[in-house]
Amino acid sequence: MTGAGHSFAYAEAALRASAPHALLDVLRATLRTDFAATAVELLLADYRLSMLQPVTELPHTATPLAIRTTTAGRAFTAQRALMEPGPGAEGVVIHLPVAVRGDRLGILRAQLPAAPTEDEQAALARLATMLGHELIVAERDTDLYLQARRRERLSLAAEMQWQLLPGRGCARAEYSLGGQLEPAYTIGGDNFDWSTSAEYLTVTVSNGMGQGIAAALLTNLAISALRNARRAGLDIADQASLADQAVYAQYGGAQHVSTLLLRFEVATGRVGVIDAGSPRVLRLRDGIVELIEFEAQLPLGMFDGTNYREQAFHVEPGDRLVIVSDGVHTAQAPTGVEYGTTNLDLAIQASSNLPASEAARAIITELLDYHEGTDLVDDAVVVCIDWNHPADA
Repeated sequence: MTGAGHSFAYAEAALRASAPHALLDVLRATLRTDFAATAVELLLADYRLSMLQPVTELPHTATPLAIRTTTAGRAFTAQRALMEPGPGAEGVVIHLPVAVRGDRLGILRAQLPAAPTEDEQAALARLATMLGHELIVAERDTDLYLQARRRERLSLAAEMQWQLLPGRGCARAEYSLGGQLEPAYTIGGDNFDWSTSAEYLTVTVSNGMGQGIAAALLTNLAISALRNARRAGLDIADQASLADQAVYAQYGGAQHVSTLLLRFEVATGRVGVIDAGSPRVLRLRDGIVELIEFEAQLPLGMFDGTNYREQAFHVEPGDRLVIVSDGVHTAQAPTGVEYGTTNLDLAIQASSNLPASEAARAIITELLDYHEGTDLVDDAVVVCIDWNHPADA
């Protein structure tokens, strides 16, 4: 194996110059030349976060790997490099997380003649991270990676909802968060959004009325209006009012969007809240789960000219917030028994040692298991936020 610094500099220039669909070919050549890799694969997490799908020229022509039961899946879950013996006990296979600022994309898997040194492993990890950044850019120009992620065909409504998301995770020193939608391949009206700045983290969780394309169009309008107001520099009360006006102007009160808006002040831990509907916030603090209750206000678009009032609470270092739509807390199993608060509290406690992104997946997986393999009747969204920043005295 040759110089790690050379590998990184060469690969960075080559990836930036390559065609969007050729990223893996470029990186494969680098790993073969500088690390003597005999096989290199890119595995992307599917929309349900249950399988790792190999990226191939013709999608779905290679065997996917289950996240729950494989070394690649464990590396994805833990977000750290893992190694296992190569085929026939020759060399090693290293599994490297591919992620961008806390948004987990997949795994870069390479077969090497021998276990890499610490410096070589660090260089390989940097290459995997660099690949992640290039993938985000490449998806603007090619469908290859989006196609590879699909375990099954997306409904049109689901296509609209996934394209609306900022990602599925985000991490800074002060906080980390992750979210998941279900049913992943047929989601309609539920969604989440976030934006970060030096001063604030703004998070919204929305649930549009109805099903299918009608619900997706409604939610798309509401989230676009919220973003428009946020980017104009308005506070969250005015963001809600502008989105309320946009939805009412389009639907005349016949359709509405239940929305929860949270704006975290990074320096202090103060959280401004607009509770405009059904999403709930549960807080895990010192091993205890409790529902944070707010004054309920009208969903966006229900009436003309609604005025929204900001409420507030504070988060402390070590707090975890779990935001769920009504498709989670009021879900029913095939037997008709409601999922309810007790099951949700247990799922939050059981996932307390997992990172935020993985915890969101674990909580919603518990909900799917509760449904005994049947599709959810209602859309469901889970967003998990871990607060790390020490609040000011």
